[in-house]
Amino acid sequence: MNSIKIIKNEQERARAVERLIYLMDIDHPTEDVSAQIELLALVIQDYEQKVSPLAPVDPIDAILFRIEQMGMKRQELIPYIGSQSKVSEVLARTRPLTLAMMRRLHKGLGIPAEVLLGSDNPEIDLSNNPTLDYSQFPLVEMNARGYFGERLIASARELKDRAEELVSGFLRGGAGDKNTLAFLRAPQSQSGTRNMNDYALAAWMERVKQKAIHEKIDVPYQPGVVTDLLLREVVKLSSFDTGPKLAKEHLARYGIVLVVEEHFQKTYLDGVAMLLNDRAIIGMTLRHDRLDNFWFVLLHELAHIQKHLNPDNPLITDDLDDKVQQSQAIEQEADQIAQESLITSFAWLQSKVRTSYLQQDAHQLARELGISISIVAGRVRRETGNWRLLHNCLGKGVVKLMFERME
Repeated sequence: MNSIKIIKNEQERARAVERLIYLMDIDHPTEDVSAQIELLALVIQDYEQKVSPLAPVDPIDAILFRIEQMGMKRQELIPYIGSQSKVSEVLARTRPLTLAMMRRLHKGLGIPAEVLLGSDNPEIDLSNNPTLDYSQFPLVEMNARGYFGERLIASARELKDRAEELVSGFLRGGAGDKNTLAFLRAPQSQSGTRNMNDYALAAWMERVKQKAIHEKIDVPYQPGVVTDLLLREVVKLSSFDTGPKLAKEHLARYGIVLVVEEHFQKTYLDGVAMLLNDRAIIGMTLRHDRLDNFWFVLLHELAHIQKHLNPDNPLITDDLDDKVQQSQAIEQEADQIAQESLITSFAWLQSKVRTSYLQQDAHQLARELGISISIVAGRVRRETGNWRLLHNCLGKGVVKLMFERME
């Protein structure tokens, strides 16, 4: 058999075609000649597809071709597309096909999935129904926050119709969409008095991960970097007006990313600690936008990273207002570490403010320890359960604004 090589240019293609025509004119080709014909045809086809690939088939043209082929009328597409008006709009190309429509068209009319999906979503399986109910995601809130792109979708109906592709696109834009989907598919063991909306929590976590993966860290996170010394260093930063910003920068030096993202309704969330690739992540909602809350939640999550977070337990969510959840051993330990890091038991027992609840005594202890007065005020309020005490010392409404200016 003559040597047949991959075609690299038009001259080689012309010679290959000439050779193919010659061989095909042989009246009684031998097995060797037949094999050459087959191989030449393959290398010519391969070259032509590379040089002039076939244009993708338009899905609407494919639908029209299929119904003509099957002798169907346009109104017979209603079971696949949804209504007469939707059929008209889709065929006029003024309404995009949704994944639900594509799935029905693929299953019912046998239109190839790759034609309906195009090149944007090649990994989506139209043969099976989705394993998640995408309409359960907080679509309106996600849309308002720009999770689906810059163009806001005005119609709640359109959001619901396109839920699968919108949410799938959002998840594909992140670093951990498979983990997020696994989180939703697994049975959750929430132990608090208020059950979180798992879909809203998953969307929030994915957004936190998307933000965190783009944050610069000085070194990859290593287990054991959160020491008692690091906790004290972070607390000392509270004495500065820009303490939260300084804390974020300081933690990045240890591979720990601090991300703020507003919570969704029915998530009852203060913070999370999680692992992702080369970094540990602390996500905070700032649903209580006060400095005392910021510092306590931050130290609570750092305690989780120090003591509880590991590859076998890569995610811990916290609702610090939930007394049932906070009764768990790891939550009690995190609370104790956070409280002791912020103000040691010895310093607290020696302080005047512990019994006086006076603002001047709170200032005195804050100056002595080199920390924010908000931390002292928060300790008084937690110890007494009297949430009216020292309310002017909490740093209300400053933390969210500070992080918004950093974005």
